[in-house]
Amino acid sequence: MAQFGTEFCDNFATARFDGKKWLPAEVRALEPLCLHPGAHVFHYASTCFEGFKAYRWADGKAYVFRLRDHIARMQKSATSLHLPVPDADSLAQMVLDLVARHNGDIPAPPSSLYLRPTLIGTLPNIGAAASPSTEALLYVLASPVGDYFAGGARPLKLLVEDQRSRSTEQLGSTKTGGNYAGALGPTLEAKARFGVDQVLFCPGGDVQETGAANFLLISDSEIITKPLNTSFLHGMTRASILTLARGLGYRINERDFTVTELLEWVKTHEAALSGTAACLTPVGTLVYKGSEIPVRDGSGGPNVEKLRRALQTIQYGEAPDTHGWLTEVPVR
Repeated sequence: MAQFGTEFCDNFATARFDGKKWLPAEVRALEPLCLHPGAHVFHYASTCFEGFKAYRWADGKAYVFRLRDHIARMQKSATSLHLPVPDADSLAQMVLDLVARHNGDIPAPPSSLYLRPTLIGTLPNIGAAASPSTEALLYVLASPVGDYFAGGARPLKLLVEDQRSRSTEQLGSTKTGGNYAGALGPTLEAKARFGVDQVLFCPGGDVQETGAANFLLISDSEIITKPLNTSFLHGMTRASILTLARGLGYRINERDFTVTELLEWVKTHEAALSGTAACLTPVGTLVYKGSEIPVRDGSGGPNVEKLRRALQTIQYGEAPDTHGWLTEVPVR
């Protein structure tokens, strides 16, 4: 299978907001977008998106994981960017229609169909730096993807960055491309200088997240993670893992913590990154002030594997969905 996110189904779903109302959506052949060069998105970054997956079960049926929750988060992102907010039912139908069209293209687990709803401001006005786009395009891409870590998830190495931020306080919880652009330079620099996989942003010593994933510390009885605020993304995988962990008897400790505390806790706690693409991935090493610091023995740990499997068995249809997270895709 091609590299993650580079292969696309031959249809996508689209809908336009004309300044007054959303026009009817359609599923049509995938093709390049035709946009005015003065479109708001090109100049003032009026864009947000979501990323989630559909899975094909052994019985041939397809299910989308946490569809409604992702749509709700996209609506919040659109609101924070003052973009036209998509109707939840209409967007859900766009996703389901597209997945139904490509049911046969969904690979078997652990592979899946990655779905990317995207909203962009299309108003042609290069003088609108201080005003929102009143016109918009909403579209949904579908991409068959393999297991993010072929052969198993290896423990990652993270640079602990205690000065720079991933995002701004007001936009950290918005899933917008600008946040990823802001994290790209520090991440590439860290990879080149220190050979790490990601940067753990801890501005002022406050442990937050990496450029594309939330961060958790996990022991046999406890999960420590930053409480939700507007400075970082409210990850759906993070939320799912915390819910499952409570049911398995873990104590959930959502609290702010410092780099100093982090370096002490990794002596006894496992560490992990959570996100849609990689699910729950172990962290084996931290790099801080020129020193490499192992997380426990550096090999990951049983709790990360236990929680990852607890989530995946629900997604793959191997365990019951008692939380109402799965939406069945109607057969066309």
